[in-house]
Parts: sequence; structure tokens; C-alpha cells
Amino acid sequence: MSPLNGKTLFISGASRGIGLAIARRAARDGANIVIAAKTSDPHPKLPGTIHSAAEEIVAAGGKALPLVCDIRDEAQIEAAVAQAVATFGGIDICINNASAISLTPTLHTEPKRYDLMHQVNSRGTFFVSRACVPHLKKAANPHVLTLSPPLDLSPKFFAAHAAYSVAKFSMSLYAMAMAAEFKADGIAFNTLWPRTLIATVALQAIPGAMQLVPRARTPEIMADAAYAILVRNSREFTGQHCIDDIVLAEAGITDLRGYRVQPGDEELEIDLFVPDNMPPPAGILV
Repeated sequence: MSPLNGKTLFISGASRGIGLAIARRAARDGANIVIAAKTSDPHPKLPGTIHSAAEEIVAAGGKALPLVCDIRDEAQIEAAVAQAVATFGGIDICINNASAISLTPTLHTEPKRYDLMHQVNSRGTFFVSRACVPHLKKAANPHVLTLSPPLDLSPKFFAAHAAYSVAKFSMSLYAMAMAAEFKADGIAFNTLWPRTLIATVALQAIPGAMQLVPRARTPEIMADAAYAILVRNSREFTGQHCIDDIVLAEAGITDLRGYRVQPGDEELEIDLFVPDNMPPPAGILV
């Protein structure tokens, strides 16, 4: 039987992008996917809704529960978690994927944008995790995986866009804290971050980023890396800050060429927040 067969994943922001890719990968095992996201009706600029995501998940072999959930609202989080438990009988895995981004310097970061990033990234991650923990305590191999960077607090990662960096790194801080807090309960809290740019619609929010798409990888590399983490023993693998290619190499996957958006030998674009002390694994094909 596949490792995630019958497991229930609660994924924030899973209507598109990396969150949906992780959902599809788990669905191939026969997992139950709770799609907790805001987009119920088609967005004028962004593809995908909770309903189209549900169709993809079912087509991949899983079960889907699409729920409208704005993770800035703890009441909506609690309601979504309750409905997930009522539908599938529990929660085995929580994926903190939803995030807001604005790569603006301090004087160009407006209060509305600042509040959005901190309400979604920091506050949302905290309260989604908090709502899932009582149910994760009952699971056989419970994991919380947060899509945020390794905890390297070098000033170079903060100077250009302080508000976004602080909001994003706070997600990793919560993972670190909760890994220690809930270690005795056997709940794993880890983070996952891509080494290279990932081709998602979120790039539209970054000036000039769309032209870098040919030098990016597809969301599937993050999905496969997430899967490799989620099937590990939660009591043995927790409190780790992971980079996608390192995770895959440890799982025996060393040919990463198939994850390129555009085949070839062009140098890939390195993502934000990749620490100098976490180089690519030796022997991988990129």
C-alpha cells in the first residue's frame, strides 16, 4: 500500500502552484486532500479555483474536499479544520503553503501590503498549525510542513525587502518552535524551500521575474521533495530546514533535469534565501 493512502492532508492555498502540485503528488497515493484556499470563483488574472483543484486531485487518484478559507480569519480556519475532520475522520498532515509576497523596500511598503504579508504568512501559519495540532496528536505519523526558508538570518536576506523577509522567516521560526514544543507528541515540524526559482503564477507579483521562467524549475520538484519528507518517521525527522534538491538526493533522486521548465544547460536562477552553507548535493544532474 502507498505510504499516503487514506491519509488526510490539510493544505492552505492549494488551489494552484506548489500547493496544488503537492496535493496531486499525495493524491497519486490515494490521499484525502483538504483544499483550504480563498479562490472559489475564477480569478481575473490567476488560473485555478478550489473546485478545479479538486477535479485535478480526483483525477490523480485522491479524494478532495474544497473549502473556502481565508487563513487571516481564525474562525474560518477552525471551521475548515472541523469540516475536514467530520469528512475524513481526522488530519494526518498539515501543509502551510499559503503566502503573500511583496519585494518592496521599507519606504515603498504600504501598511495594507505589510499587514497582508504578516496576516497570511506569520499569523496564518501559526493559527493553521494550531488548529491542526489536536488532530495531529491522534495521527500515526503526523507532519506539519511549512514552505519557508532555512533559518539563516544574514542581513543580506532582509535589507532589500524587510517586511516580506520578516514575514516569511517568521514561518520558519514557528516551525522551529513547534518542533520543540510538540516533539513529545511525535508531530514533525519541518520547512521546505526551493534552491531555484519555481515557475508559478506568483512570479507575476515580482517585477521582471516572468522573464526568468525559462531558468526555473516546475512545482513538481517541490512536490516530490515534500512527499519524501512526509513519508519519513515523524519522530525521527523533525525540526529540519530543508532545500528541495538536498531532500531528493537523500531519497536517491539525483537526476533533476526533468524538473526544468526549459530543457538544456542554461544556468538555473537561484531563489531568495538560499544559505551559502547549503550547497547543491554532489553528483546530481541539474
